[in-house]
Amino acid sequence: MRYDPVKNIIGRAVRNSVVLRKLLYKLLGLLFLREWYVKRELRRVFRLPDPPQSVMDAGSGFGQYTYFVATRFSGVKVYAVDVKAEQIDDCRAFFQKAGVRNVEFHVEDLTAMNHSERFDLILSVDVMEHIADDATVFRNFHRALKQGGVVLINTPSNLGGSDVHAPDDTSFIEEHARAGYGVDELRTKLESAGFMVERIVFSYGRWGSMAWRLGIKYPMLMLNATKLLFIVLPFYYIFVLPIVLPLMYLDYVSKNKTGTGLLVVAGKKKN
Repeated sequence: MRYDPVKNIIGRAVRNSVVLRKLLYKLLGLLFLREWYVKRELRRVFRLPDPPQSVMDAGSGFGQYTYFVATRFSGVKVYAVDVKAEQIDDCRAFFQKAGVRNVEFHVEDLTAMNHSERFDLILSVDVMEHIADDATVFRNFHRALKQGGVVLINTPSNLGGSDVHAPDDTSFIEEHARAGYGVDELRTKLESAGFMVERIVFSYGRWGSMAWRLGIKYPMLMLNATKLLFIVLPFYYIFVLPIVLPLMYLDYVSKNKTGTGLLVVAGKKKN
């Protein structure tokens, strides 16, 4: 199953409208459980006595996390990068139209980036599973953070993230460089890069995985079959959301012992 073609269609549909783009961000924030987890962690980090002032969004995509940070937290400056030039051009145009001025957008390859003690926080959401040379990226993140800085990573686990164990035509895994991370593997790689791992949280446990299939996977399967189903998609969600949202909430408030998603918080030591 291909995910990017559907994303590209949605991106083109909202490209020239600030209102539609903001609506897209609202919908992504509602339907994707990972956003619930990531935004909760961001709110926690920004409540610390010394909140971040400089943030890197490493793999900004549609720009929804960049927008959240830039507009939600005062005094912050965001440096957003993506390897895809069309995504960066699209985001840059939207942020200019929306009047959000505290953001820079740049095309960068995370395996080749060269920043030194520049950021207080690096955010990387569903990016590392696409990069084969993750060890280099983790070292680059560590070098780019100021002392005492924090990296926040969200990525699939190796316990079935993106339905890796599903048949080939129903899995997102063909777009990934790896099936997902094990907890010990991810901890070891981050510590090898110099980080102190503060916590690792499982998301998409029993309830969240059910919600993901109903709310994201099955609609994507339908849209991969024919784009005409965009017409009936709103009606599908009218019936499904009353089931999906409570399942997502159950996952969000649970302490999952396992799950198909991982959220990791790690820090750079102060000298």
